Amino acid sequence: MTHDSGNAPDQRPARKSAVRRRALVAAAVLAGGGIALTACGGHGGSAKAAATPAPSSASATASPSASASASANTQIREDANAAKNVSAAKITITPKNGSTGNNLHSAKVTVTGGTLTHVTMTAKDTGATVAGAISADGHTWTPSGSLSRATQYHISAQATDAQGRAAAADTTFATTTATSTFVGYFTPEDGSTVGVGMPVSINFDKPVDSAYRASVERGISVQSTSGQQVVGHWFNSKRLDLRPQTYWQPGSHVSLTLNLSGVKAEPGVYGVQHKTVGFDVGRSQVSTVDTKTHMMTVVRDGQVVNTLPISAGADGHTTYDGQMVISEKDQTTRMNGATVGFTDSDGKGEYDIPDVPHAMRLSNSGTFIHGNYWGDKSIFGKVNTSHGCIGLSDTKGGKDPNTDAAWFYNNSLVGDVVIVKNSPDKTIQPSNGLNGWNMSWAKWVAGSAVYGA
Repeated sequence: MTHDSGNAPDQRPARKSAVRRRALVAAAVLAGGGIALTACGGHGGSAKAAATPAPSSASATASPSASASASANTQIREDANAAKNVSAAKITITPKNGSTGNNLHSAKVTVTGGTLTHVTMTAKDTGATVAGAISADGHTWTPSGSLSRATQYHISAQATDAQGRAAAADTTFATTTATSTFVGYFTPEDGSTVGVGMPVSINFDKPVDSAYRASVERGISVQSTSGQQVVGHWFNSKRLDLRPQTYWQPGSHVSLTLNLSGVKAEPGVYGVQHKTVGFDVGRSQVSTVDTKTHMMTVVRDGQVVNTLPISAGADGHTTYDGQMVISEKDQTTRMNGATVGFTDSDGKGEYDIPDVPHAMRLSNSGTFIHGNYWGDKSIFGKVNTSHGCIGLSDTKGGKDPNTDAAWFYNNSLVGDVVIVKNSPDKTIQPSNGLNGWNMSWAKWVAGSAVYGA
């Protein structure tokens, strides 16, 4: 069976040098926003959730020095703490996360240093489970049959090593279409409720030639009950984002219509989609992280609802400045420094944390706001210690609902805005994640094949 539409592959996937960091960002951009890195990563600088009562967030009593040497020593200690009790099981899932155009027999899960315990695979558009089996030796999982064309799938896998330590991994990918057709995978999901900063982002499985971008863009309509004008911006030949000039009006409903059937993308390649989906915009929530004061202020519908102590990127691994949109939420995720260039002399990651709790992605290049259980409680609100992420105090397993990280996670939506200020780093690139708000409206409109012509 062939599906003609789907939601965008997750925007998933820091560094020893600025050159390496820029190369990683370029890889994500060239992939049309589909490739994303899962590990803390800043630039390196001079290198519908209901409101709930906020837990107490008193500043830590200890006072570690904010000097560069103290920060570096703290980071070394945090890396060592994070490296403890890491599972030897290493899971590999193919195809790669965020990829499109994959063949119908490419799905496979393997593990080294342990055995697979559970694997699920579902079609994201329908929720249907794909049958499959783990091999007798526990090292491989494959689906029982071929996959469907032009369909987005999600695989989640768990494994344990000989000491019973758990590991997990997941990926989202899309299968190939016929050579003569193209489809666009969109986010946010149909029927979802999102924050006011959520753009509509469409990733096409085949490049759209510049000569045909205007007709493709005209075949895509985004309408809001707020009456806000929505304009598209082409980041590259495979990615088109659409947004209004200012954040969405809270409480509005947004509809997306893909009327691409018969629309040409390049010679001999035509669209097949004709579909309308919709999503709701929830309350307004914009959180501002000040890396100098080490505090985050959460503003909901114009009112401050919480102020939380944080720890941002340390010297040499500073956090990006700018407006960032939460693009995904994970109760736990694995973060391995090696995936973003943070390695020791043995080539292994400076850190490898299999169970980072309350993780919310802010960029494709690895910037998250997440819970931190391995750091000393005295760092929050006092000193920046991370590799570019924004850390909030948490407990291992993330089961305590009274931590700052749990509160922020439970009160955040995909599409909420997190603004970072006073970092010595540069402003994040608009194409790095769903962060087009860092581009002026004039430049945004100039990137439209319809309005910018």
